[in-house]
Amino acid sequence: MFKTLVTFSLAAGLTTAAFGSAFAEEKAPVKIGWAAWSDAEFVTKLAAKLITDELGHEVELVQTDVAPLYQGVSRGDLDAMLMAWLPATHADYFAKVKDNVTTLGTVYDGAKLGWVVPAYVPEDAIASIEDLKKDDVKEKLNGRVEGIDPGAGLTRLSEKAVTDYGLEGYKLQISSEAGMLTTVDRAIRREEWFVATSWSPHWMFGKYDLRYIADPKGALGDAEHVDVLARKGFEEDNPEVAGFLSRMKLPIGDLEAAMFNAQETSYEKAVEKYIADHPDQVKTWLGKDEG
Repeated sequence: MFKTLVTFSLAAGLTTAAFGSAFAEEKAPVKIGWAAWSDAEFVTKLAAKLITDELGHEVELVQTDVAPLYQGVSRGDLDAMLMAWLPATHADYFAKVKDNVTTLGTVYDGAKLGWVVPAYVPEDAIASIEDLKKDDVKEKLNGRVEGIDPGAGLTRLSEKAVTDYGLEGYKLQISSEAGMLTTVDRAIRREEWFVATSWSPHWMFGKYDLRYIADPKGALGDAEHVDVLARKGFEEDNPEVAGFLSRMKLPIGDLEAAMFNAQETSYEKAVEKYIADHPDQVKTWLGKDEG
């Protein structure tokens, strides 16, 4: 079910000679799960870096899809996840496990789902999802809405939007985040029209000039928060890491800037830069500014 991508080991200087063999034996790796969304990848790797370097805990990062991610935390196969989009996007997943998980905190507020078009599409042509019903617009868009993964909450809500708005003749193109971005990049290079499912925070808004179109029926939900979920008992088993995860919170603008940097360099370099550029924020997360 799970694919282990990275294990963050203790830094070379943190030897068992310094901490004692009992220290190493007592601390099992903290297993953090994530799905392949760019925001989740950044915040998860940021957390892993700080847990390893600052708290001295080994971290095992486990990549999987969204549904097994929730199942893994609820069963205790995973210790935590930092990408619970609530109250709407992951509502179905959360409802099934809410009694078997603990919410530690909110990683960021103001998350949003929506459909986007390139800025060069005139607003008098497409300002709202309702406008997609215009015959000339449907023709320009080839009757397609570029989507992402079949299991994503955004996909479920987008399917509902197609029905709610009566978008006859349209197909929600199920793909992946990577597939959607490839289509967007190609269309923008050719200055072709498209409408794509998207969300904030996302690095694509740093690279491309895009705008959300209105959703007057509210089919895609309102602004959301992204929470940290942990398995039952994790706070008692590892209060230091649980405390850190409960305090870790990023302004959404900072997160989008970091995600774009990750695309231009790498997630590892972007994480290092974020830590270097936000020392006070990191100190708060680590609980070092208390007292």
